[in-house]
Amino acid sequence: MAAVIENGLFRVLRNRVGRAIQEFQLLEEGDRVLVALSGGKDSWTLLHVLDALRRRAPVRYELVAATIDPGFPGFDADAIAAHCTEAGFAFVCERTEMSEILRVKADPRKNPCALCARLRRGALYNLAERLGCTKIALGHHLDDVLETLLLNQFYGGTLGAMAPKLLSDDRRNTVIRPLVYVDEKQTASFARRNGFPLVACSCPATARPDGKRVRVKALVAALEREDRRIKRSLLRSLSNVQPRHLMDRRLWVD
Repeated sequence: MAAVIENGLFRVLRNRVGRAIQEFQLLEEGDRVLVALSGGKDSWTLLHVLDALRRRAPVRYELVAATIDPGFPGFDADAIAAHCTEAGFAFVCERTEMSEILRVKADPRKNPCALCARLRRGALYNLAERLGCTKIALGHHLDDVLETLLLNQFYGGTLGAMAPKLLSDDRRNTVIRPLVYVDEKQTASFARRNGFPLVACSCPATARPDGKRVRVKALVAALEREDRRIKRSLLRSLSNVQPRHLMDRRLWVD
């Protein structure tokens, strides 16, 4: 089995993921966890850290790495499968017709990422149910959570982000985000140092990224240069909600 480099960064990642698991009760005895493995830096980090924690966790759980093949030419699912085999992970690749659906259904005037995300999520939900998985672990990290928080406020008129643990709308699947305390820079460094095979989705739309998310990412980076506590403060606000000082009357208490 290929082992990850157990240095200071690895210990930080392990501690932060362990903290999230404990605080939000992300894992329970006997869980069978489908780890959504896109082949990017975040999902590789998630898979390897969850596996390291599994060996010493007080509860028993198992992992199944799962890749959704979107069908775009050039997507290298074989590289993902090869690494999983070498590392000893159970692996499933679900081949889909997402690329064709996007070609037919996507509005050419809009970024197709939102529709793609819905299709991918549906494929993961169905696969998890078929494999008897009790949880679906996604690789969203701290930066994803904060950017989503600001995007919702700036452009969506809602106050919400990405919950560490979420029961899906169909109430059949529980989604967990163990990287909620992990910075994107840390996953990038961990993946680079360990030589994980980084696989792009090969979607042609990546050439025109979501402009709103790009601007929000740049805003957070600029604020962080002025005050290194910015991201931690934003994250803390999500668990320090004061309904009395908001305008949603559904939250008011007489």
